[in-house]
Amino acid sequence: MALTLAILAPGLLGGSVARAARARGVASRIVIWARRPEVRVKLREQPWCDAVADTPAEVVRGADLVVIAAPVDQIVPLVRQIAPHLAKHAVVTDVGSVKGEISRTGHEAIGNAAHFVGAHPMAGSEKTGWEHGSESLFERRPCFVTPLPQTDPAAAEKVVRFWHDLGAEVVTVTPDQHDEIVAHISHLPQVIASTLCAFLSEKDHAWRNQAGGGLRDTTRIAGSDPQLWRTILEQNRDEVLRALRKYQDELQAFHSALSNRDYLEVVAHLERGKAYREKFRP
Repeated sequence: MALTLAILAPGLLGGSVARAARARGVASRIVIWARRPEVRVKLREQPWCDAVADTPAEVVRGADLVVIAAPVDQIVPLVRQIAPHLAKHAVVTDVGSVKGEISRTGHEAIGNAAHFVGAHPMAGSEKTGWEHGSESLFERRPCFVTPLPQTDPAAAEKVVRFWHDLGAEVVTVTPDQHDEIVAHISHLPQVIASTLCAFLSEKDHAWRNQAGGGLRDTTRIAGSDPQLWRTILEQNRDEVLRALRKYQDELQAFHSALSNRDYLEVVAHLERGKAYREKFRP
């Protein structure tokens, strides 16, 4: 699929999209816009970038596919900003980790000007910035594509094919299904890792230097950007709260079993967790 690709606000994911698209021959031309002028200067030096635009309107002119890689609270404002400048055939997608409101509002914002199809590659990192991007970031990683019932089927297929061509394993679900899924498998783990570190920060700080690999492995994602996660949790608040309530029930059941010296039940919890973890794919 050789196409003209426009990328707005390239952080880790946007930079990786550009690198992967160039390495795999997915795009014949890659044009990028970044908000900060100093970032635009550096991007002009990158071999995987054909041109750098000074405005969002400029970057999307003539683009076949537009990828908005901004934080979730900036995606819809950018969609509204670029809508009048899109080509009629253009398809706009994103990489946001919340999809319900973004998919519906993005679709409405574009109207009949072009097409909006939400997407979310599950390929992030605790690191941020386009400098940490990688052409292999999406290889064999899940990527949700979240069309609405009224989405043009050809536009949805174009987005599915794009992420497939970048190496991702595409899963198509509704926006609301996506938000329920990621609340459990992505947002809840982030909350658990971050709050565990927040709890331990009130203890003797020397303890962290005495811990084995378990603490480091369990809390790696606690190093993620708090402001970025604040916007994600705000956008997916209801689903995260539901997941937290269910997890609190599980934690309370474990607490009760241990308090009552019901070690058979304690082991049952541990075995259930072990069985789930062992079925992760490599």
